[in-house]
Amino acid sequence: MNKTTLATAILVALSVGLIGVPSAQFVARDPGLRGGPAGAGGALNGLSSAQKAFFVAGLADFEEREGIADGLGPRFNLDSCGGCHLQPANGGSSPAVNPQVAIATFNGARNVVPSFITKNGPVREARFVRNADGTPDGGVHTLFVISGRNDGRGGDASRCTAKQEDFETQVRNKNVIFRIPTPTFGLGLIEQISDSDLVANQAAAAPQKAALGIGGRFNRTRTSSTSSSISGEMNRSGNDGTITRFGWKAQNKSLLIFSGEAYNVEMGITNDAFQNERDENPTCQFANVANDTVTDDREASGAEARQAIELFTLFMRFSAPPTPSPDTPGGKDSIDRGRKVFTDVGCALCHTPTLYTSKMSAVSALRSKPVNLFSDLMLHAMGPGLADGVSQGAASGDEFRTAPLWGLGQRIFFLHDGRTKDLAEAIQAHKSGATQTASEANGVINNYNGRSERDKQDLLNFLRSL
Repeated sequence: MNKTTLATAILVALSVGLIGVPSAQFVARDPGLRGGPAGAGGALNGLSSAQKAFFVAGLADFEEREGIADGLGPRFNLDSCGGCHLQPANGGSSPAVNPQVAIATFNGARNVVPSFITKNGPVREARFVRNADGTPDGGVHTLFVISGRNDGRGGDASRCTAKQEDFETQVRNKNVIFRIPTPTFGLGLIEQISDSDLVANQAAAAPQKAALGIGGRFNRTRTSSTSSSISGEMNRSGNDGTITRFGWKAQNKSLLIFSGEAYNVEMGITNDAFQNERDENPTCQFANVANDTVTDDREASGAEARQAIELFTLFMRFSAPPTPSPDTPGGKDSIDRGRKVFTDVGCALCHTPTLYTSKMSAVSALRSKPVNLFSDLMLHAMGPGLADGVSQGAASGDEFRTAPLWGLGQRIFFLHDGRTKDLAEAIQAHKSGATQTASEANGVINNYNGRSERDKQDLLNFLRSL
């Protein structure tokens, strides 16, 4: 056997295996968390000097850790906005190391860390599906209490008698669901997309959507307070009827509402938007008025005249969107091919690559700008595999807002409950159910599964480039 023949024989043996069985074929895999600079967390281009100052002041408040003297508690999930929204920078999503583990017993607090909160797991809030009498619940049940904690300087809660909820019983009863933090980058741009453009986008590509079983709707009102049917009117947001767009189920209308609610729900800090304590236990109160308010006699101007929820709002409103990578991971050619696969299989029918802000924004840096969010901001039925059984507004238990994908390459945890770090698993989780319970994504996932492993890898590389 000459050298050429021998070399050929070796190559054949390696490709089919010495006993004639094909060796392992290439299988597409999530390339993992994209390294390098954060590519997010900075201010929008084009802001005025005053707007930049508000962004900086808002960032400082966003990062600040609150104590009992500041109004923390009596019930809370964490002591800062930045602790939850930290990956890959302030304003992002859940960090690699969960700060909720340490805060449970900080300064003598007498909390037990629930089983679903782990050091290397995502920051989570817990909601109960039903009340003890079987009626729908769905509200946030905060994880910790300040009882036993002593921060000093007016923050001694050693006599507070608030008791931590019994989460393990709820876990055993399968009555608790989880939510992880949504990134706040670029939310001012999302806030400024006009309702008319969202409605026009809903109508776009209708035949292709119908062929794949994709519906989707904006939050809608029930025809009456006792009716189970949904009217044809889009999203009655309180009295004004505009489209809500923030939160996992698009339940919040504006960044100001989002900020006020989070300050009260996640940290227990009352404010001008949410003035009532969630737990009015008299042994746990350390202020006679709302914890964060400017309705007093202070004489101030600029950022000093703004309460924290306004500064949080301005930080998010003036935050720049994430910057995608042109060539990482996999190289530019793979990413470009993956972008085409993303469109061809139907992902872009819900994850709309680009929308535009209104011409009417009062902030020039937000006016008539492209918003590369990869979302239609609509609710879609996601099937029993992702359903959490919780309704918010008119969003039902299996409906979720299309999650914006910008910044995806630098997120650690995926899906509303952070159940996986694997992007390929997250994609497959979009498919579940059949007929009446079918996920609207089933057809798209079938298309994806029918592609070659190389196409799948290109798509995963594209998503991790965002």
